[in-house]
Amino acid sequence: IDKSANMPWYNGPYLLEALDNVNPPKRFTDKPLRLPIQDVYKIGGIGTVPVGRVETGVIQPGMTAMFAPTGLTAEVKSVEMHHESVAEAVPGDNAGFSVKNLSVKDLRRGYVASDLDNDPASGVESFDAQVIMMNHPGQVSNGYCPVLDCHTAHVACTFSHIKEKMDRRTGKVIELEPEFVKNGDACIVELEPTKPLCVESFTEFPPLGRFAIRDMRQTVAVGVIKSTVKAAQKP
Repeated sequence: IDKSANMPWYNGPYLLEALDNVNPPKRFTDKPLRLPIQDVYKIGGIGTVPVGRVETGVIQPGMTAMFAPTGLTAEVKSVEMHHESVAEAVPGDNAGFSVKNLSVKDLRRGYVASDLDNDPASGVESFDAQVIMMNHPGQVSNGYCPVLDCHTAHVACTFSHIKEKMDRRTGKVIELEPEFVKNGDACIVELEPTKPLCVESFTEFPPLGRFAIRDMRQTVAVGVIKSTVKAAQKP
């Protein structure tokens, strides 16, 4: 297909040309493994099979997986995609992998699989996030406890400390220690999960550092995680 002569005033690329020029998204293969679990199945003859999408890193048979936030570890026996065994699964792949010596009850949706030998994931005690209030009808102050949706986890988290209110366009701080925030405000908040939760900072692992806040059956705010305080691992 060549450029049409019927539109001499148009200098830009035509549709197929524009599509050819699109750069594919950069997949995070060089980062440590992070695989949020969507479901866990028990398959006869194979055993326990967690399923999820590889967000960063690579999962291969033979590696020892660690599941955050519980800290359980298990050897990966095989990795499957579309009912076929594969040598590895890379970011963007939806994969199932069978693990040794874990039952279906040990794992659940929202857990994150990582490589025990390469910066394994862990639960967080608290985390600081930049939150933008979108459609919350009232005012939000310290102690507010909505549900956070981050990767495949849904966990209630408490706004333990609203540290500063900022201009959402420039990022300049407008007010320190605000009493409350409302619709349209951007703020830095320290959040504490009410149940064990594994999240990461947005700069290190973008897919595990974005979240939506839900309350009253709607999304009331969105945010990105700036930093995390890792929970002490229970021996």
